[in-house]
Amino acid sequence: MLKARNSLGVVFFPAFDWAISPTHPERQERLLYTQDQLREEGLFDVAGIREYKPDLARVPDVDLAHFTFPDVEHVVTNSHLVSAGGAMRAARLVMEREAERAFALVRPPGHHAMSVVHGTRGFCTINIEAVMVEYLRERYGVRRIAIVDTDCHHGDGTQDIYWHDPDVLFISMHQDGRTIYPGTGFPYELGGPTAMGATCNIPLLPGTGDQGFLHMLDHVVMPLLERFKPEIVINSAGQDNHFSDPITNMAFSAQGYAELTRRLGAQIAVLEGGYSIQGALPYVNLGICLAMAGVDTSNVREPDFDPERVKQEKRITEYTESLADQLLEYFTAPPALPKHGRVEGEWFVRDKEIHYDTDSIFERQLEKVRMCGECGGTVVIESRAGSDPVCLAVRIPVGACPECVKKGHEVFELGQRSRNYRRAMLVDRPGKSVKRVLI
Repeated sequence: MLKARNSLGVVFFPAFDWAISPTHPERQERLLYTQDQLREEGLFDVAGIREYKPDLARVPDVDLAHFTFPDVEHVVTNSHLVSAGGAMRAARLVMEREAERAFALVRPPGHHAMSVVHGTRGFCTINIEAVMVEYLRERYGVRRIAIVDTDCHHGDGTQDIYWHDPDVLFISMHQDGRTIYPGTGFPYELGGPTAMGATCNIPLLPGTGDQGFLHMLDHVVMPLLERFKPEIVINSAGQDNHFSDPITNMAFSAQGYAELTRRLGAQIAVLEGGYSIQGALPYVNLGICLAMAGVDTSNVREPDFDPERVKQEKRITEYTESLADQLLEYFTAPPALPKHGRVEGEWFVRDKEIHYDTDSIFERQLEKVRMCGECGGTVVIESRAGSDPVCLAVRIPVGACPECVKKGHEVFELGQRSRNYRRAMLVDRPGKSVKRVLI
């Protein structure tokens, strides 16, 4: 009998009752074809590979990752809670040593959901990786975590949530934002003033294939991981870099995904995008599962794979190799302050405009972080979405120093007495409390 070198838990949740529309690319068939393929190929006949059911995330789990306005119940569906729970189940499998590796094959996806949530953007409502990361911290005390996002679209939501967190290394390899949604993810986006260099964006030219992705992995991603020394590595495993994906322009193959997974060696993978429902996802997911389990992937092939047709152009190879050398140097010696923003006393301030393309909501934010030399710094956000009143959000981070704890409570208490806000929310991680008030 074939045996896995690494025991693997696969968590499935197709979300039968949730879709943006019946024909939308992000629909239940994304996982149903994969589920059939994995069973037909006998994946669960391999000793050491098992299928698991998801957990159910609760409102307090979401509150650790997001400021949701007006509240979680008005924004999030049960399917989103189960999808996040699937990621949490994957984390629990690994942390409690029921499996050495885990892959959450769940939907809806989440990596475009930002720190503040008023609705759905980029097919995402809550950030399922972020909910899982905060679960790892709260339940198991994990501190240093690396997230490697291999979705074709920049993981702007995950970046936003961990922008000020020096203990989370966020690396995103994606199609250049000048050519695709969400139009972000450039190398100068390095994190906030207390976490410069903890965000690393690797934009790739349209048409980048296996050679380019694996070169960036070997020459940029792996050295960054070695330098950061995380306790756990999470792969935000979007699959829309595949050459057959209908909404992107890349040339990655199922073999390429399998090899990237093998070299990366992440303990946990969570499904993100990927919309070639029949031509790519079943084979890419099979390759990822086998690679995570340490099983041979050389026979994984999508039906219409032609290596010559998707061969990476010479100009892309030259560009990728040149960019890799520059990026590693830049990421390991970042400037002192972010490119965008301003210093106001003890705070670093930036203005943000966020478009919820799925729900047609436009949000304006004023975000401040205390420039603390001892911790990541208390974060304060004033958010207005559409014609709604301004909301106040205050986050006192994990490991906050006494002064940041004090400052966070002061801002929240002043906000409750102010007429400038309608709603306010405080997340006090050291104090293990969440407060919501209607002013």
